[in-house]
Amino acid sequence: MQNQVHLNLANVPEELKVILEIIKKNTVNRDLFMGIDWDHFIEQSMHHRVYPVLHSILIHLDKGIIPTKVMNHLSVQYKRNTFNMLYLSSEMERISKLYTEDNIRLLFLKGPVIAHDLYGDVSLRTSSDLDFLVSIEDLEKAEAILIKQGYEKVDYIETVLNDWRWRHHHVTYFHPLKRMKAEIHWRLNPGPGVEPKFDQLWNRKLKSELTNYPVYFLGKEDLFLFLVSHGARHGWSRLRWLLDIHQLTEQQVNWKKVNELLKIYQFHKAGAQALALTSELLGSNISAEMMPILANKHSQKLAQEAIFYFEKMVNLHTDPVPEEVFRYHSRHLFSLMSFKQKIWYTLSILHPLPEDADALPLPKKLHFLYFPLRPFIWAWRRVRKHALP
Repeated sequence: MQNQVHLNLANVPEELKVILEIIKKNTVNRDLFMGIDWDHFIEQSMHHRVYPVLHSILIHLDKGIIPTKVMNHLSVQYKRNTFNMLYLSSEMERISKLYTEDNIRLLFLKGPVIAHDLYGDVSLRTSSDLDFLVSIEDLEKAEAILIKQGYEKVDYIETVLNDWRWRHHHVTYFHPLKRMKAEIHWRLNPGPGVEPKFDQLWNRKLKSELTNYPVYFLGKEDLFLFLVSHGARHGWSRLRWLLDIHQLTEQQVNWKKVNELLKIYQFHKAGAQALALTSELLGSNISAEMMPILANKHSQKLAQEAIFYFEKMVNLHTDPVPEEVFRYHSRHLFSLMSFKQKIWYTLSILHPLPEDADALPLPKKLHFLYFPLRPFIWAWRRVRKHALP
């Protein structure tokens, strides 16, 4: 079906436009590279984590079209990523075995398992860690197993009134000898918000064909919901996340079910934005079954808003985030929310924070008082902040 989305890409760097054309058409010609800054081309390919796919396409071109230094760089990074993904695959299988033997169900969310499923080759997608989801009832046992295996906890979440259960969604662990990072999730996304129950996700799971020992991951429809919510939360600031969506559009997916999930869990705007972006930027074929998702009246506007992240080559993972980007991102995330999500978000602001407990320590049995006291504590913290030299 013809793409009806038309985005303004005038301020997107030429080097990124070239990358998009290469991925979209799976081929290139010499004219495409006229006037390209090759150093910036490399920088864009690394930032957007698409260098493995670029390498797989460009390696088949006639020699002389791409500068040798560019191909050498892509080749080195491609090989390094391949080794890393194989290393992650081995650890993924080992963790799955350890948890299964201890009767802990786990679903891998990203990493090698979706690289193999979506791309057919683990070397074509990058991953820096292992992300897996467990039931919150198994969280303590899951943590104990990782620690016993030599992983060290990186995140120490401060909490008031057990808000960690919904305000946060994962804890990070790092193995100093293996140089391996793992994230245990008990939610797909940080709260507030409603999500599928773990049992529902488990019942719709798929078994990976990558490993000998059984490794499970999200079913196609749940995977789309997760990838959309994750990518949208990060402004689609890495092209790799959109490329995942593009790969999913080419697979057998129950798009009617996807549309239902997006509506139930309040991510319909994000789903529409994702399809609008991938159809325009990567040439994804939008089938008739997908149109009810893309038909969301906000899709064009939200997709155009996301172009900001491509224009600026935004990196939301490195602190401090520039004030201009922080303000824009905050507004953009709010615009992605449904009416219900905006209500949940507003109510979450009224919930006490650990900073309130720091400002006015109270015995645990009196923590309920933070609710009526929060406006006063917030005002006092503001006064103290401005009073400090």
